[in-house]
Amino acid sequence: AESGAMVGMSTNVQMQTGMSSNAGGGLLGGLLGGLKRALAGESWFRNTFTAVNGPGEVLLAHALCGDMQQVQVPPTGITLTSSSFIASTPNVQVDTKVQGFKGFFSGEGMFVMQATAQDPNNQLLFGAFGGVTALNCDGNLVIATGHLVAWDSTLTYKIGKSGGGWIASFLSGEGLVCHFQGQGRIWIQSRNPVEYGRAVGALLPPRQR
Repeated sequence: AESGAMVGMSTNVQMQTGMSSNAGGGLLGGLLGGLKRALAGESWFRNTFTAVNGPGEVLLAHALCGDMQQVQVPPTGITLTSSSFIASTPNVQVDTKVQGFKGFFSGEGMFVMQATAQDPNNQLLFGAFGGVTALNCDGNLVIATGHLVAWDSTLTYKIGKSGGGWIASFLSGEGLVCHFQGQGRIWIQSRNPVEYGRAVGALLPPRQR
C-alpha cells in the first residue's frame, strides 16, 4: 500500500515498510524505484501488510476526496496517472514509466505508473478525485487530461488540442485532451484537481506576509 493510506488494521496484521514491496535489484534498485515514484507524485516508501495466525483486515483510504476502484490486473497491464495508486496484492509489479513531454504539456506530469501481473487473480486499488466511472473504448475516445485516472495498457494515446485550433482550445477552457485508440477500459474522475484548486484558490483571502 502507498505510504499513509492505512486507516486501520486487525491486531494480528504486521506492517513492514520498504522502498518497494516488489522491486528487484537490492538496495540500488529500491533507491532508483523510490526516486522514480517520487517523480511520479508517489511516496518513496510502501507498506506491506501480512496477517499472522489467521485472516486479517486492513482499511485503506485515498489522499484525495473521492471514490476508490478495485480491479483485477490483466497480463497486459493497467496504466495509472500519478498519485492515483493506493494498493495492490503483492505479486502486482508497479513501475514508473516516462510519459514524455506530451504528459508535461498536458499538465499531468511526465510520469505514469504501470501495474502488471502474470497471475490473473491479482488486484489493484486506485483512487479518484470525486466519483470514478469506467468507460469502454471501442476504437477512439477523447478524454480531458484532468479527468483521467487509469486505462488499460493495450490502448495507445496521444495528447492534442481540444478545439479546432490552439486559440479555440485555449478560449474554450478545456485545454489539452487525450486521444485514445484501441480496445480497452478507461477510468475517469468526475472532478479535475487542477481546476478545483484554481476555483478554491480564487476564493481564499490574500496570504498574510
